[in-house]
Amino acid sequence: MDFRIPEALTTKIEEIDAFIAREIKPLELENDNIRFFDHRREHARTDWDNQGLPRVDWEDLLREMRRRADKAGILRLPLPKEYGGKDIGNLWMAVIREHLAAKGLGLHNDLQNESSVVGNFPQILMLRDFGTDAQKSEFIEGMLAGTHRIAFGLTEPDHGSDATWMETRAEPHVRNGVNGWLLNGEKMWNTGMHVANYDMVFARTSGEDGAARGITCFLVPTATEGFKVEEYYWTFNMPTDHPRISMTNVWVPDSAIFGPPDMGLALAQHFVHENRIRQAASSLGAAQFCINEAVAYARKRKPFGKPLAANQAIQFPLAELHTEAAMLRALIRQTAWEMDQMTHKEVAVKISDKVAMCNYRANRLCCNAADQAMQTCGGMGYSRHMPFEHIYRHHRRYRITEGAEEIQIRKVAGHLFGFLGRD
Repeated sequence: MDFRIPEALTTKIEEIDAFIAREIKPLELENDNIRFFDHRREHARTDWDNQGLPRVDWEDLLREMRRRADKAGILRLPLPKEYGGKDIGNLWMAVIREHLAAKGLGLHNDLQNESSVVGNFPQILMLRDFGTDAQKSEFIEGMLAGTHRIAFGLTEPDHGSDATWMETRAEPHVRNGVNGWLLNGEKMWNTGMHVANYDMVFARTSGEDGAARGITCFLVPTATEGFKVEEYYWTFNMPTDHPRISMTNVWVPDSAIFGPPDMGLALAQHFVHENRIRQAASSLGAAQFCINEAVAYARKRKPFGKPLAANQAIQFPLAELHTEAAMLRALIRQTAWEMDQMTHKEVAVKISDKVAMCNYRANRLCCNAADQAMQTCGGMGYSRHMPFEHIYRHHRRYRITEGAEEIQIRKVAGHLFGFLGRD
């Protein structure tokens, strides 16, 4: 077996690095934009007096970064060719995402709001695979142009991982001679709602509570009467764009149905494996950054007349983390390569346990590496003048989102003991 990174991928990474050095790093330093990445980062990004939402100038900077990356032909790399992409696949994305995260904090790859010079577009692929021709034309083109922004409403105040027990209901209702639906319920953690003009809302349309069948997805305009943002939840890593929303007799026409009626959970799961492997790669890259920075600090810092690095109490924890990173790198790349050889359905049946292994272990590794880097660097490591606390606070959420690690461990166990997937 040949484990070398393909030469074409190495060349593409060099191209991305050159673009970052040429376009993105200078932009990061213009007009004191570095305030969004140095010790002032959380305050600079957060409008504390406006519900803790992202500041306009912060999001404007991210938008300009994406515009430049798109102009350079980099932003859409993972998209299919019909949408201006190169369809680079999971292995290439895993290697690129790790590489970008390993470069540390910066405008090139700020995962706090999933912003990167190489974009990730799960909703566009969901629309490609499940949308009507009219929806594809309006929403895919609109999302790429920036005129359409879609939030995601699956989780509810009383229901997280147990989506089949959701309480949001949609009932048939004719209005002005047009067939449609009335939606009532609440949703939590609707990321991006402060700028979204549509919400991808999942509601039960038939069946009993706990049944996977009977849930339908709707593309709901957020300006619809009865649709309300109740409150934004302040989180471990600010700013927040995660609200609780309510729907009271929100009416939408039949054309708002997205995907097959009563089979909405298939949409929610459609791109989960791709997201999880890419997230794992990013966590691995951030973990390696923390390890490398802690080693560099330990070699430079000389208390009691010798470098910190001379002490095995400093060496051993970082050596353990470095070893785990190396093992995870092999598993992530192998799994990403295997995903590229299969259809979505085959991935879900054959190797979803491997994807889960990669994801929960990489997210945990990143938190452990950030914590050890803080410990190694002492007071400065704990301060916001080093990046470890920000990395920890951001990547800690990944142990909950995209499927909590307990859910993913259960998936691994299900495959291992033959309760699901393979014997």
